[in-house]
Amino acid sequence: MVGDDQKLQGLAKADYLLSQLIKNKKVPGLAISVLKEGKNYFQKGYGFASIENKVAVNPQTSVFRIASVSKPIAATALANMVADGLIDLDASFYKYVPYYPKKKWDFTIRQLASHTAGIRAYQGKEYGLNEPYSIKESIKLFQEDDLLFKPGTSYHYNSFGWILISLAMEEASGISFENYVSEKVLELLSLQHTFAADISGIDAVKKGQLHITKFYSRNALGFREAIPVNNHFKMAGGGYLATSEDIAKFGQAFLDKKVLNDAVLSQFLTSEIINNTPTYYGLGWQVSQDKAGRNYYGHIGNGVGGYSNFFVYPEEKMVISILTNCTNPEIQEDLDALMNEIVLSIQPSNV
Repeated sequence: MVGDDQKLQGLAKADYLLSQLIKNKKVPGLAISVLKEGKNYFQKGYGFASIENKVAVNPQTSVFRIASVSKPIAATALANMVADGLIDLDASFYKYVPYYPKKKWDFTIRQLASHTAGIRAYQGKEYGLNEPYSIKESIKLFQEDDLLFKPGTSYHYNSFGWILISLAMEEASGISFENYVSEKVLELLSLQHTFAADISGIDAVKKGQLHITKFYSRNALGFREAIPVNNHFKMAGGGYLATSEDIAKFGQAFLDKKVLNDAVLSQFLTSEIINNTPTYYGLGWQVSQDKAGRNYYGHIGNGVGGYSNFFVYPEEKMVISILTNCTNPEIQEDLDALMNEIVLSIQPSNV
């Protein structure tokens, strides 16, 4: 087995790499939470939740925008709805939303969730809209556009498809998407520090138990406050906020088999196949291997004022959650390297 000194070297190197991200001003702040076999293995905050006020990042209390890590949360809610018989993954989307403009081809909930329905991605300023749209109102942004391809024949990553899924979920259940996720995912898994869109009214924030990080973007002169956005309408695709500790807890729930049953979940955590080639994406989850060939499922997120990594390694029984408060900081290679060090630190020695 790896000796204690070697284990410390692995985590020490990861700690060094994370510190360098702050020192080299690649991100203003970062929180990491790592669980191994359900126990806290490595957890730390780096840099600032607010540069101006010198508020340090805390992985337990700093709330970040998690961007597309929202998709696994939405997918878990969808899986519950499938298990309850409220939604059929292979039913036409129009079964649930008959008023959506008809396209050249029909498409299913499964195709929307796997990015194989042909829905387009953001264009222009849509990435950073600051409009108080409801989910239903927001579909006007793209509802008149043609599908990019015949559903099921190709893969095109987008977040609009998850807006459509959340709308179908509202129509099928008769309750708001936000309330359904809160009841079936957040409350059930005790994710008390994960919130939809705007959390300024949350009691824990008012009482100072949690603090929302300030959201930044980076340019040649340094960090500046990110543009204001309203992410309410795209909760399912990228609108949630959370602490890194809560996201790690969310991943652990899957390792602990606390989320539904394998028959339902396997559909979500299995890569789709298009033209005999894996897409490395299931239903709301990236399903792939890292550079060392280790299997994982999870998601990377990039949104205005937030960048996130969330990986569940089932064979290693490990969950890694990394959240930053900066738009697209271009640090994925750095994060890949430090996560490799963390996973290696628990591996048996080959010597």
